[in-house]
Amino acid sequence: MTASGGSWVVGASSSGGEGRGEGFGLANLPMGAWSGEGRGARLGVRIGDSILDLHRCVESGVLARLDGRIQDALAKSVLNDFLGLGQGAWSATRSELQRLLSASCGDLRDAPVAKDALLPAWGITMRLPCEIGDYTDFYASIHHATNVGSMFRPTNPLMPNWKHLPVGYHGRASTVVASGAAVRRPMGQTVQADDGPPSLTACRLLDYELELGAIVGGQANDIGQRVSVAEAAGRIFGHVLLNDWSARDLQKWEYQPLGPFTAKNFMTSISPWIVTADALAPYRVPVPPRGDGDPQPLDYLRWDGDFLLDVRFEVAISSASMRERGMPEMVVSRSRGTDLWWSMNQMLAHHTVSGCRMRPGDLIGSGTISGAGEDERGCLLELTWRGTKPITLPDGTERKFLQDGDEVIVRGSAVRDGLPRLSFGECRGFVLPVA
Repeated sequence: MTASGGSWVVGASSSGGEGRGEGFGLANLPMGAWSGEGRGARLGVRIGDSILDLHRCVESGVLARLDGRIQDALAKSVLNDFLGLGQGAWSATRSELQRLLSASCGDLRDAPVAKDALLPAWGITMRLPCEIGDYTDFYASIHHATNVGSMFRPTNPLMPNWKHLPVGYHGRASTVVASGAAVRRPMGQTVQADDGPPSLTACRLLDYELELGAIVGGQANDIGQRVSVAEAAGRIFGHVLLNDWSARDLQKWEYQPLGPFTAKNFMTSISPWIVTADALAPYRVPVPPRGDGDPQPLDYLRWDGDFLLDVRFEVAISSASMRERGMPEMVVSRSRGTDLWWSMNQMLAHHTVSGCRMRPGDLIGSGTISGAGEDERGCLLELTWRGTKPITLPDGTERKFLQDGDEVIVRGSAVRDGLPRLSFGECRGFVLPVA
């Protein structure tokens, strides 16, 4: 079933909705986990200004047309079991939800459970949509990699391997949190001079990183089994906004020779709603051909059907004094999913080339997404060029890196002419002083 018609739910018109529910129409239907209204943790679907309680829908029999395994999975508190059912179950569930929520269908609208199953989206506590088993972060934006490399290696910004494989590192799943969680300024070992000596101090150069995250689903591959790029596209359930908080001064001292460690493991925030791959299919853009002189990917990283996603991102900062004075947050940068050099499918395929096992609920991040322009840089390290070009906020204060009391807001939407806008919602984080 298509989502060309409207919905009977308030704020979920065919154009994507109005006001606070804008971008959450029938064409979207992102999935997540929540609690509130006297109900424990459970799964839901965002539609317009509301959340559809999937547990109530299963309990009432409204979803009886779906396979029993799907119903059982939707009655859980996290999405992992549902993720493991694979693409067929995901598409069947999306199609049935679109049918039930469309203006032409009264099966849910006229059922007694409707008033109880549909709740206002405001005042609900959003949770992690799934249990994150493993988290890997990549470094897939060429503008970001070139900018950062230029700061430290002006004559050779990209390392020899960068254009041959998706560079990444293993993050820490235990500190992945849902939007809204406060980020505590970390402690760590830093130096005043490049060669030391070190001391244990609070991070001084706290940064955000605007990223796109992918939630892995489907049946786990066996250890030793590779996943092709084409197969990877069917293993990605959907996408979230991701902010990989970074302690730049800790990172500079510790990252040689094995890469990021404590500078990255203290917190990673994701948006609570997973925008499904099915919803994002119309917003795919073919991976652009490599330029003259650029190496072609090895065969295992090639697929004629590979794609990027036309998702538009923005990052805003709000200081404590701005909020006290009633000032709106300031948008500091914008970039796009089409600014990636490597696709999410290539990242997942490369992750398994050694035989690494990927399981439902695993998370991969794109790495900071930056565009070519100075106002398209996805972190403060780039935006202020290592602090040499500070930005000025509306309250008159300058930022080289984040200060205590700052709030970072990442937003994203899938956009294409002639199609409804699909909102990812927000990924927020508030900086607290060191403990």
